[in-house]
Amino acid sequence: MDGDGDVDPGRDDLPLRANTNHILVRHYVLDLDIHLQTKIITGTVVLFLEPCQVAGDGNGAGEGAPTPPQPSQTDDSWEDESHRDFTLVLDCCDLTVSKVEELDVTSVSDMQGLLKEVKGEGSGVEPQPDSQSAVLIQRLISLPSTQWKKQHHLYFQCSHAPASEGGGPLIFHTDRWSLQVRKRGVRTLQEFPRALRVCYETKPEGGSVRWTKDQDNRSCVYTAGSPINNRALFPCQEPPVAMSTWQAQVRAPRECVVLLSGENHAQPTYLHHTGLSSWDYYVTMPMPASTFTLAVGCWRQATAQLSTAQLTLPVQGTRAGASHTHAGSLDLNPFTNMDHPVITSPQSTLVYSGLKDEKHSESDCSGLGDDNFTCCHADYPCPFTDPSAWSQEVVPHRMFAPPSLLQKAQVQILPLLPGCLAAAHATLGVHPFPRLDVLIVPAGFSSLGMASPHIIFLSQSVLCGEREGDGARDGVGGERDLSLCGSRLCHELSHSWFGLAIGARDWTEEWISEGFATYLEDIIWARAQQLSSEETEEQSKLKALLRWRRLSDELQNSEEQLQILRPNMESTGQVSESGSSLVKHALNPEKTFMQVHYLKGYFLLRFLASKVGQECFLHFFRLFVKKYHGQLILSQDFLQMLLETFPDMEGQGLNLEAIYADWLDRPGIPKVAKWIGLSPSVGKGRKRKKAGLKVNFKEVMPEQLVLLLELLLEEAELSVTSLRTIKRTYDLQKQDAEVRHRWCELVVKHKYAQAYGDVEHFLIHDQAMGVYLYGELMVQEDSRQQALARRCLSLVQNEMDQSARRVVEEMVL
Repeated sequence: MDGDGDVDPGRDDLPLRANTNHILVRHYVLDLDIHLQTKIITGTVVLFLEPCQVAGDGNGAGEGAPTPPQPSQTDDSWEDESHRDFTLVLDCCDLTVSKVEELDVTSVSDMQGLLKEVKGEGSGVEPQPDSQSAVLIQRLISLPSTQWKKQHHLYFQCSHAPASEGGGPLIFHTDRWSLQVRKRGVRTLQEFPRALRVCYETKPEGGSVRWTKDQDNRSCVYTAGSPINNRALFPCQEPPVAMSTWQAQVRAPRECVVLLSGENHAQPTYLHHTGLSSWDYYVTMPMPASTFTLAVGCWRQATAQLSTAQLTLPVQGTRAGASHTHAGSLDLNPFTNMDHPVITSPQSTLVYSGLKDEKHSESDCSGLGDDNFTCCHADYPCPFTDPSAWSQEVVPHRMFAPPSLLQKAQVQILPLLPGCLAAAHATLGVHPFPRLDVLIVPAGFSSLGMASPHIIFLSQSVLCGEREGDGARDGVGGERDLSLCGSRLCHELSHSWFGLAIGARDWTEEWISEGFATYLEDIIWARAQQLSSEETEEQSKLKALLRWRRLSDELQNSEEQLQILRPNMESTGQVSESGSSLVKHALNPEKTFMQVHYLKGYFLLRFLASKVGQECFLHFFRLFVKKYHGQLILSQDFLQMLLETFPDMEGQGLNLEAIYADWLDRPGIPKVAKWIGLSPSVGKGRKRKKAGLKVNFKEVMPEQLVLLLELLLEEAELSVTSLRTIKRTYDLQKQDAEVRHRWCELVVKHKYAQAYGDVEHFLIHDQAMGVYLYGELMVQEDSRQQALARRCLSLVQNEMDQSARRVVEEMVL
């Protein structure tokens, strides 16, 4: 199958085919080989299954809910043969499946202990041979979290068990969006095998992973947050309700580093007979399969101190596998310090020691609960039950980048991490995940950042400073250089709580993740900077103004149906009898680049905070996290708890129905100017010592520059002299990507040919932000600008994200 060729362009909904109301995958064991040259991944995934107690319980099909998926009508044999047998349906796309087999877990000697335990607990009746496997798997799935190491050991042993000899091979069928599996003669899900091994390989065009080159022209692959999620990486159950754990063994070329969403700091094992390295990761917290993340490439780890030689010598000269280096020699191993994650950095730009004693005012927020609570989620080793986790402000973390960006990552991002982690902890409480990796991904990444369990991807666009060829700087240029980088880092960190530890039960409610992260990024970043109350308020108002302008522009230039935060309205969270559903507009390429869920969600939270006070609102966030971590929610869960916690809100005309009607179930946004609270002081800048009448324009904050350039964009004409002066005065080519983006818009609008090189550089090196700049170049109907757009597209189209490329090609070609 090639791309999305058989998707009706009039139907941009993503089908979730898995029959999760019938049977659930509780654990995945992946065994994968990465082939960078051929751009495929080969291997197996083993699924450990548990039948649902009552199919469809609590999830009745709403009006218009999709029917259970039907096999391809062209495959008569699949339709005719065993059509009454129970069918396991998995989400699957662009995979070549060669075999599906039932595993004989009774042959695993270590599993016999579980069988003995079962006999001891029951009536003494020994399970029948044909049901022993089901009993063993159920017992394995049900082991308490205190025995997670034993459980994962047994999962791994079972994943290598031979195929079951009884009943013959399983039959399977693939269509555009699913893999369907049956066992001949098995009519009920209770009789269906509980452990399956799927042998498969990915396709180079598969949408779940990006095969590309990094900034040093070295081959790499990573999961890119595709609209189709991970179904083109491994067959899985994609509906969020299918919460599972996983473990993965990944083999890759020995010069590569394998990063994966796992709890452990994996160490590579060198396989001398193959020349590969093997990496093992695991998670113990059940999460949707869509959150599984992988990145394989010649990444280097940034450390607190790096020599010039380490920054410049190529990775390919590494003697991989060397256990030590001689005294005085240079260690070029890309895995140096893999077992020593950074916890603090002596060079930290931000001081975070003062955050640990920050307390919420009991007088202002009295009666909002206490620290006595019981976890409400499924059993797993939860950090919220570990007393030491409550005081751990900074979790172990590592920073990775391609060699050419290593110094920037070391100087700009690594020092920020301790302060931002501590500020996030001060704001939201216990870190849900025990460690963190941060990676600068290739230039074709279509977003500024993406958060997954234990790993954050950042675009190179968050790095600040010089143009290519200006030379490396020794340090960070100051607060103005850090603004985009720090705020984006705080945004992605916020997702550890809202988006991952607490997820949306219905994927159409993206605002639960993105709106919350946008709201929290300002608070966490201000705390990380140790700003005063006055400075925090000033920064908050300025960012609110910029977001309001951006949201207003987007609402005027987008379809109304894409502006609704709860598009399924009263049917939100409902699925068909089997558990299948559709995600509205998920395949619409334009939606990928819209920010309405970020910005409209942000303003809703800002509105709600204005009703109770921000301090109490943040205290409520901590209470909400305590109650709902490890679970999936709908909008109503958050709003209902908020209204119950602050009953006075109803006297202000706020109830669930009113919030739905005004904010979630309609396009546009209510008139909110009266509570945005933008004072005349916004944009004046930080207070500084008086120095006569002289103004240091180079100390203007990035957000102030963005606002200035946006206001200049409203001017009908600007002279070449004015544009030249603006660029020189503010040193625009060395500002962050947000500022440079507005500058490029100004250049295009006023056809300032002398700065077309800035536009070209932006489109090539800041692909995460340049999509609609192509449209502005084309709409001017200027032949030189249109030629510039076509030239830039030809240079980067092979490394662009598929959605971005499709949107740009429609504009340019």
